[in-house]
Amino acid sequence: MTRLIEPSIKKLSGIMSEMGELANQSIILAIDSYLYGKNTVNQVHQISNEISERYFQVADLTFDIFLKYQPVADDFRLIRSSIEISYGFSRFGRYAYDIASVRDVFGDISDCDKTWLIEVSNKVKTMIKDSVLYFAELDIRKSIAMQENEKFVDKLYKERLPMLINSKDTKCALAETLILRYLERIADHAMFMSDAINYIVTGKHKLTNVIDGVPPQHNP
Repeated sequence: MTRLIEPSIKKLSGIMSEMGELANQSIILAIDSYLYGKNTVNQVHQISNEISERYFQVADLTFDIFLKYQPVADDFRLIRSSIEISYGFSRFGRYAYDIASVRDVFGDISDCDKTWLIEVSNKVKTMIKDSVLYFAELDIRKSIAMQENEKFVDKLYKERLPMLINSKDTKCALAETLILRYLERIADHAMFMSDAINYIVTGKHKLTNVIDGVPPQHNP
């Protein structure tokens, strides 16, 4: 027998899946915009707006579910975490737009060395893709790879900043600093979403990072 709450849960999952695909698309477009000189700012802005619209749909739907039904523990964890995860997707869209806008702000950056950004960009793309699959499959084993990639991004960010501070090419250094910061924030939000998915599956909040024991810090 189908529970009364099931159609709403299915609709919620559907919206979340759409957000994930849009977020993945926006990040790929934005990163390629910077690395390969493609003008995608308008396209990324439109996708970011679509993600934001779905974020508010999730908020309205979760409120409606709580109001109309009495979710059991498993449903409650999914609904509660969906709010946090949808916020993470909305941040992906916003950071994607920020990345795509860098070319407009700084002008021609074709001569800037982007070597450092290629590997970290690939790691971030992987984290976004994994976060979408992670939510769809609710497989907490994926959190290990997520943590390793987040740690790599954070390490590179900290290693590269001193080099950029001492760079004589101010424009390229500032542009790369912004991109690295946005990518670091995206990776951090992906890790935050991983923790939220862990809560859905286990019912427990992860208070420490599994790899290095450092409490996670998630800034807006």
